[in-house]
Amino acid sequence: MAKLAFLGLGQMGTPMATRLLRAGHDLSVWNRTSAKLGPLVDLGASAADTPVEAIAGAEVVITMLATPAALEEVLFDGGVVAALTPGQLLIDMSTVGPDEVRSIAQRLPSGVNVVDAPVRGSVPEATAGTLAIYVGATDTEFEQVEPILAPLGTPHHVGGPGAGAAMKVVINLTLGVAMTAVGEALALGDALGLERSTLLDILTESPIGGTVRIKRPNVESGNYPANFKLRHALKDLRLVTSVGADRDLRLAAATRSWLEQAAADGAADLDFSAVVATILAAADRQEGPNP
Repeated sequence: MAKLAFLGLGQMGTPMATRLLRAGHDLSVWNRTSAKLGPLVDLGASAADTPVEAIAGAEVVITMLATPAALEEVLFDGGVVAALTPGQLLIDMSTVGPDEVRSIAQRLPSGVNVVDAPVRGSVPEATAGTLAIYVGATDTEFEQVEPILAPLGTPHHVGGPGAGAAMKVVINLTLGVAMTAVGEALALGDALGLERSTLLDILTESPIGGTVRIKRPNVESGNYPANFKLRHALKDLRLVTSVGADRDLRLAAATRSWLEQAAADGAADLDFSAVVATILAAADRQEGPNP
């Protein structure tokens, strides 16, 4: 078992760190809000007052933070990079895009490498250890990190450094488009006079069926408890349109626009499926065609 440091105990970080502890690793944890450390300490983790304290003596440092700005603050303003020593490995599991990963790699001390390993899945998958993990690393580094990441889900070696972050951006484009497609499909179905429950039944057999099955309870109840906050989905679509700025990504732009509207409507801290409610509300404000 390895000596690990885990920085960032948000909705995803806490269940992930818990699984690493239960796999038998020696784990030091840090979070900006120290109250979140308690349950992990009860399971055997060591609590650190600062990120620098957390990484002392760790073989591998894992970061799971919400935004590129938060990652920059912890790594550089928080002194983590300056405190890293040759032989330590940084695994960033945040969704920050390939440009940020490459920028971090260029600023690490000699002898310290970064592996990018963002994940697909939300709180239920993090809790169950069924995340899909997209790893950008050399062959040697992947062999080193695969057994560490295995308790969290299935590590996929998708290419060299930066490839994991790039793959996650692509995947998040498809997730966002699928979710907004559900909203627009329901809006069109309403305009054409289709019964909502029947339409949802049929959509589960369509190319967006997986999204419909998972998020149907939210849509039907009108309640959107956050497994994946809409603000994070919006951040991801902004990453998509940023890194793909030299490509004509019209669906990405439309999806980002819907998410921005939903956030402006007050849904930022709800599940990202709340964008469906925004789309349906916008449709209700328009005069639809006669069915």
